[in-house]
This record gives sequence, structure tokens and C-alpha cells, in this order.
Amino acid sequence: MADRQTENRAPRVKNRAPAAVQITAEQLLREAQERQETAFKAPRQRVEDFEELHEYRGRKRKEFEERIRRTRGSVKEWQAYASWEASQGEYDRSRSVYERALDVDARDVKLWLSYTEMELKARNVQHSRNLFDRAVTLLPRIDQLWYKYVYLEELLQNVPGARQVFERWMAWEPDDKAWQAYIKLEERYNELDRASKIYERWVGVRPDPRVWVKWAKFEEERGKPEKAREVFQTALEFFGDGVDEVAQAQAVFAAFAKMETRLKEYERARVIYKFALSRLPRSISAPLYAAYTKFEKQHGERAGAESAVLGRRRIQYEDELQQDPFNYDVWFDYTRLEEEAYRTAKDEGEGIDEAAGRVREVYERAVAQVPPGGEKRHWRRYIFLWLNYAVFEEVESKDIARTRQIYQTILRLVPHKTFTFAKLWIQAARFEIRQLDLAAARKLLGAAIGMCPKEGLFKGYIQLELELREFDRVRTLYEKYLEHDPANTPAWIKFAELETTLGDLSRTRALFELAISQPALDMPELLWKAYIDFEFEERERERTRELYRRLSSRTGHVKVWVAFALFEAASMSDPDDEDGDGEGADKGDPDRARAVFQEGYDSLRAKGLKEERVVLLEAWKTFEQEHGTEEQLKKVEGMMPQIIKRWRRGDASGALEEYWDMLFADDEREANPTSFKLLQMAHAWKQAQAAESDSDSEDEDEEEEK
Repeated sequence: MADRQTENRAPRVKNRAPAAVQITAEQLLREAQERQETAFKAPRQRVEDFEELHEYRGRKRKEFEERIRRTRGSVKEWQAYASWEASQGEYDRSRSVYERALDVDARDVKLWLSYTEMELKARNVQHSRNLFDRAVTLLPRIDQLWYKYVYLEELLQNVPGARQVFERWMAWEPDDKAWQAYIKLEERYNELDRASKIYERWVGVRPDPRVWVKWAKFEEERGKPEKAREVFQTALEFFGDGVDEVAQAQAVFAAFAKMETRLKEYERARVIYKFALSRLPRSISAPLYAAYTKFEKQHGERAGAESAVLGRRRIQYEDELQQDPFNYDVWFDYTRLEEEAYRTAKDEGEGIDEAAGRVREVYERAVAQVPPGGEKRHWRRYIFLWLNYAVFEEVESKDIARTRQIYQTILRLVPHKTFTFAKLWIQAARFEIRQLDLAAARKLLGAAIGMCPKEGLFKGYIQLELELREFDRVRTLYEKYLEHDPANTPAWIKFAELETTLGDLSRTRALFELAISQPALDMPELLWKAYIDFEFEERERERTRELYRRLSSRTGHVKVWVAFALFEAASMSDPDDEDGDGEGADKGDPDRARAVFQEGYDSLRAKGLKEERVVLLEAWKTFEQEHGTEEQLKKVEGMMPQIIKRWRRGDASGALEEYWDMLFADDEREANPTSFKLLQMAHAWKQAQAAESDSDSEDEDEEEEK
């Protein structure tokens, strides 16, 4: 067992010193490279005489023939065979191999290119020409063969031959690069008239806008602007004046206008831009509008620049509305834009009818997007489109008939049985009043109240009749209003204020009495306050006192008692006293106020409301500080509670918990007279001790100062 453990144990290193010869990574890599076996290399043969050469060639040809026999369709093997024959100087044999390969696959482009390259290396130019001629005849749609053929002729300085090759090529109507190559050839040899004729043939074959633009730019660069204009005019005549044709020729219009701008013919350029933009729909003319805007900013006047900016903003709004036609925010911006354009046209005195037509068109498209569903929140912004439309027709266009038709349409469109909009009815009625048709306005609002009575409708109708000083109608409307919603406190108050304004105080009091007798009110405290304020302003102290009595008996709230007491101490000024000497004022009675405070305190004490009693005592204390004597103030201060700490058992756990309680003197005096007397003596002793400590500290301070 011990021997086995000894065998498994790692050998112990006795000498830890570094070796004398260190082995580096470079040495390891070098040794690995040296120990690798060398790759096999075929032995290099040396031919000593023609007999060995013939033998070598025969062996290689046999190998190539064997490969071709096995893989007859492999062009790579044919190329290798032909290239080897060419390397041996056997060009006839190489041609024979290529011809045999062409018999196998005559449409292989690489084979033709390799064949011609072999002939060129052997300086057999005529053979190369013949090969290119055969190749382009057999494969006329392979542009690479044509390019090589043309390059060969131009390299040999045979420009007429190159031109002849191009003519053969153009007969096949190749792509644009071929035409451009032909034009570049003529430009290199300064044959600009020939190049212009080639452009003419090019647009005849492929009349795309970019080809026309290139031709015109070529004519401009060679110093013939009239010819360039003729090219552009021919292009525009070719495309026509229809919407689709003009949309297709946008690039031609833009290039034509830019050329005129470069030639400093700004009016021509402006006419071109306006002609194109007048025939294009706004949704597809964004690039042209951008170019026109840039042109006007650089070379135009203020009006032209503003018109271009308007066009761009119209396109932007159209794109946004195409994505979401119910985006009313975009419609608002769009209509404001058109209205601004209309005002500008009106100031300048040009294009007024056209601008008004654009405004109406945008409004009609906007109001046609009726909100889906029957929810009112979807209609809130929509109706303002109609209102803005009506305001535009009335204020800007002065078209009264159209304005009336707009109001009638929207009033028919809104589902009033489900929901309605008071603002809509009121604006329609006010429009009729501005047209001096009061009967129509009243008929509208009467129909609205009969169909869908609503607080906003009543308020708007009442305000309208108030402005017309029709007080009998206002009374009738308030009666209808309160029949519809008898719990509406502000309506009762406004009705009473109306009667007060009219000087009918008996009706005012009757209204207030009727209001406070309602079984349910949304804000009764406001109604009582308004009734009390009314009697107070009328200097009816007894009536006001009676109201406070009724209110305190009904609610018993601490604020009512405080207000009642302060009322007794307040004076009622005479509104007819212009001198302000106060002779006719009904001065308050502080004793009555104290009696009310005491009565309220007793009422709250009987109900066990401690916090409310503290609030009342604080108000009473403030009152005595202003109107009372020292004794009266001390009496109130003596009624203030003391904050003490007490213990009680919790409802759930039954454990003792600490809480703070307010201890009133009169409560404790009645409940525990003995303990209250001891507690009172303890508080007096504590206050005396505090006073003595304060006096001692003052004496010490005086001695230190001395």
C-alpha cells in the first residue's frame, strides 16, 4: 500500500535553479519547422534534343486529349490545352483547339475572350478582329464583347473602325452605358456634332427624362443654350401637359428651370416652376416644391418665397392627412394656413377667389371626416372645425347664406338625443342676432332646450336675454332651468341675484325660502351664505339673526356658530350714508356675540365634539382680544383645554397604548371635582416654580453684568 502511494506521488524537485540553456518560443517553432517532412515536388525535366521535345509534346497532347475526352463540356480543360499549345509556339494547333472548343460551346463568352487574347498576345491583330466580328455576330447582346472590340479598334487608332463597330452595336439598341460610351468616344476626338446626333438617336430609342436632361446638359456645357432650350422644349412636347405626363417629366422641368437659373433667366425659371406645379397634385410634387422654394429664397421676392413655403407646407399636411385623416390637429393647422394665404391675397388684391376656394375646399374635406362611434369625446375637437368654418365665412368672406347653411348642417349632424354641445347652439343663435333675426335665435335656443336641456344651454340663453334686457323672459328661463335641475344651487343664487338687481326683494326672499326648502341641494352651504349675505346687505339684522338660528339648529356646525357670533358684533353700514360718518350705521352688540359663543360652546359640548370646541374657543379668544377686557379674555383662556397623556387598551390586541387627549375644565369639574382641584393646584404650583426659576436666572444675569 505504501509502495503504491509512493508511485502515485509526484516526483520531488530538488534543484529549483534555472537551467543554463533556456528554450525560447522561437526555438520551438524553428525546430518544429525543421522536423517537418518536405512536400513532394515533381522532378524537373530537361529536354536535350528535338526527339525528346517531340516525345514530351506528344505525351502532353495525349494527356490533354484524354482529359477532353473524359470531360468534353469543360471549357477550362479546352482553355488549358489551347494555352499550352500557344506557350509552345504552336498557334495553328492552339487555333485548332479553340475552334474545336467553339464547336462544343459557341456561346461561352470566356472562351471567345481567351481566344482573342491569345491572338493579341501573338500580335495577330487581323485574327483578333475576325474573332471579335464572329463573336458579336453570334452574341450581339453580350456587351463585354462589344467593349473589347471597340477598345481594340481605338487602341489601333482606327477611329472610323471603332465608330463602325459602335454603329453596328447601336443597331441592337443596347443599354444606356453603351450609348454613353459612344458619346464619350466622339467627345474624346472633339466630334461634338456627332455626339449631339447620337443623343438625338438615344432619346429616340429610350425617351426617358434623364436622357433628355443629359442631352440638354451636354448642349449647355458646349456653349449652345438655345439648342439646350430646344431640347427641353422638345422633351416637354413629347411628354405632354396631362397630370400623369407632367408627373413623369418632373426631372425635366426641374433641370430646365435650373438651367435657366444658371443662365440668369429668373423669370423663365419661375414660369417653368409654376407651370409644372400648377399641373401636379401636391402629394407627388414635394421634390419640385423644394427646388422652387430654394429658387425663390435665392432669387425671388418676398411674395414668391412665401408662396413657395406655403406650397411645401401644403404637401407636408397632405402627407400627414394621408396617413391619418382623423388627425384634427393637422386639419386645424391646414385651415389656418389657407386662411393666412387668403388674407395675404386679400391684402395684395390678387387671386382672392382662388384663395377663398382653397380655404373652402380644405374645410369641406376636414368636416367630411365625421368621427366614428357615438362617443362625445371624439366630437369635441371636430365641432370646432365647423365653428371655424362658419367664422371664416361670416367674418372673412361675408357670405351670410353660406354661414347659415354651415350652422344648419352641423346642427343636423350632431346626434342630440345622445349628446349635444351648448356652444354650438349658442354660436348659431348669436349669429342670427348679428343678422338682426331675434325670432330665429330664440327659436333655435328654444328647440335646443326642448330637445336636449343642458346647463350650458340655459346659461347661454339667459345671458343672451339679459344682454337684451328681456327680464320677463329671463325669469321664465330660470323657472324652466330650476324645473329641469332643482338641486342646482348656483342657479337659485343667480335667480335671486337677478331679483335683487331688479329691486324686487320680496321675490328674492321667496326664492331663497323656496330654495332652502328643497329636499336635495348640491351645495346648500353656498345657498345659506348667499341668503344671509343678502339680508345683511339689506341691513335686516333680525332676519339675518333668524336665518343664523335656523341654520345653527339645522347643522350645528362650528363655523356657523363662529359666523353667527361675529355677525352679532359686526356693524351694518347704511348704503345711503354718503358722508361716511357712520351715524346711520347699525352697530353690533359684543354681549350678544359672547352669548352666541357660549351657546355654541354648550351645543358642541353636549354633542361631545372636542376639536370643534377648540376651534370655537380660538375664535372666541381672538374676538375677546379685539373687543373684550382682561377678565373676559382670562375667562376664555380658562376654558381652553389641557393636553394630557393617557393610556387605553387596543381593540384588537388588548395591549395598552398611549394617546393624547384634551381635558376641558368644565368637563373635569363636573365629572371628578376632587381630582380636578388637585390637578388645578398642581398646575398652579408648576407655573409658580417656572416663574421663580425665570426670576432667579434674571438676577444671575444682572450680577454677572455688574
